[in-house]
Amino acid sequence: MDNIKGMHRTCYAGELRIENVGQQVTLMGWVQKKRNLGGLVFVDLRDRGGIAQLVFDIDVDKEAFEKGEKLASEYVIAVRGKVCERQSKNPNMATGDVEVFVEELRVLNESQTPPIYVKDDDDVAEALRLKYRYLDLRKPKMQKNLMLRHRVTNIARNYLSDNNFCEIETPFLVKPTPEGARDYLVPSRVNEGRFYALPQSPQLYKQLLMVSGMDRYFQIVKCFRDEDLRADRQPEFTQIDLEMSFVEENDVMTMMEGFLQKLFKEIKGIDIDLPLPRLTYKEAMDRFGSDKPDTRYGLEFVNISDVVADCGFKVFADSTKDGKSVRGINVKGGAEEFTRKAISHLEDHAKLYKAKGLAWMKITEAGVTSPIAKFFSEEELESIKTKMGAELGDLLLFVADKDSVVYDALGQVRIAVADKLGLADPNKFNLLWVTEFPIFEEDEENGRFAAKHHPFTSPMDEDLDHLEDEDKLKLRAKAYDIVLNGYEIGGGSIRISDSQVQKRMFKALGFTDEEAYNKFGFLIDAFKFGTPPHGGMAFGLDRLVMLLAGADNIREVIAFPKNQNAVCPMTMAPSIAEDDQLKELSIKVSIEE
Repeated sequence: MDNIKGMHRTCYAGELRIENVGQQVTLMGWVQKKRNLGGLVFVDLRDRGGIAQLVFDIDVDKEAFEKGEKLASEYVIAVRGKVCERQSKNPNMATGDVEVFVEELRVLNESQTPPIYVKDDDDVAEALRLKYRYLDLRKPKMQKNLMLRHRVTNIARNYLSDNNFCEIETPFLVKPTPEGARDYLVPSRVNEGRFYALPQSPQLYKQLLMVSGMDRYFQIVKCFRDEDLRADRQPEFTQIDLEMSFVEENDVMTMMEGFLQKLFKEIKGIDIDLPLPRLTYKEAMDRFGSDKPDTRYGLEFVNISDVVADCGFKVFADSTKDGKSVRGINVKGGAEEFTRKAISHLEDHAKLYKAKGLAWMKITEAGVTSPIAKFFSEEELESIKTKMGAELGDLLLFVADKDSVVYDALGQVRIAVADKLGLADPNKFNLLWVTEFPIFEEDEENGRFAAKHHPFTSPMDEDLDHLEDEDKLKLRAKAYDIVLNGYEIGGGSIRISDSQVQKRMFKALGFTDEEAYNKFGFLIDAFKFGTPPHGGMAFGLDRLVMLLAGADNIREVIAFPKNQNAVCPMTMAPSIAEDDQLKELSIKVSIEE
């Protein structure tokens, strides 16, 4: 192997352009591929900046040529040479107008044949990509994703710093507290039998920072949740976390709109119009069946309960009262696109979300075609068509059930229809706020109410006097989510700053005074000493970068992610602890290996 002594890289390979012709350059990187044409050897050199073509010409430097003939894929090399204009240019390469005639080559390290191809279109199984992640990360696409992530964090850090936010670190070893998901527990060796938790978020600490007078805090921080995984979740994830004192909802939202406007301009070159659209939670659910609606396309819900309340179709008629409804979507021009088989697939999809079925009607030249049409009078069918805005060639899809099932099932059908018809423009970015979330949701497992967000979310002023009411599901919070193309990319709220209101909230959630103090005593005590009104939010950095990168899951924008079983295939974490380690921690593992 050669060494690097005396050679200093002058630029990245991907930076070379026609204006560099005639310059002497020194490049360092990996061999992407080699082509031997007799007296000429062509090598594509790859580094973080891109790819440049090297030419080893026996007439220019015989020694370099002979060494160049022995190069193989993924060898690490350093070259010195002259930039020349290519005779046969490659318009598909950023550096395709030039090439480097090599005058000196040093082989810094050889490579075995890689188990995966280092190229974007390798089409290799994700399990193998994650096992050899250090090779996977050499791919231009993956390096581009990580550099995009770096740019996003830089923009966030600079924007918040310019607006008087102070970056402050909060602890990773914290007190276990109920925040919705399972905690990751860390045993304490020096405090036998006791456990830390890894933070699900810095929520309590950032509120304490507001009590401390820091006024504006932010942190780009790791968070941990022991929950079932999916494409856009990881056991450890990163938030852009922030909090502000002396603010109301509009103050936080306006500040964050400025960040998003700056982000999209610098990253995508897109001008975001402000203020962003706002939907209340109720309006979002009624129109789209989702609190994170994708508004790049229509297919909005229409409630036809009033039209079918007295119809002859019992399924519909029975679903128009007692918290139930009949809602539908109009797939414009969908009568031909969706065959009976395709509709059957949509029905199976709806049933995955607890719907009992999916009713449909096609508007054809012959009239309304549907298995359920015979149960309706002509007047009722006309009323349905009018309510749905139906025209010739349209397909109407309906779900009838309690509202929660209708929202969920028909909302998923809406997404499936849009996917099949290609309605979601990948080059369009629709941002909006969803506001006035419910404070509470039913915790059926424990037979009580749970906090929709967390126990420190402030009720709407109009609902504050109703915390003790029996029907708590109608109460609204000063909570807000930011949504992008059907994904929640951030959320926050105005917090409770009045200790008496916080006490009432704990009671409404079923905590006794003793339970509340055992879990949150440090926060309760802090609130006794002058707490400013405060609020904030957190962006999911991984999900935000995923959408900006056009990736389909967050593993594509995380350097070393876990798989869907929360395992790292590269290091095989989690692993079995040694007996001596467990003994030090006073832990005995009962499960067999």
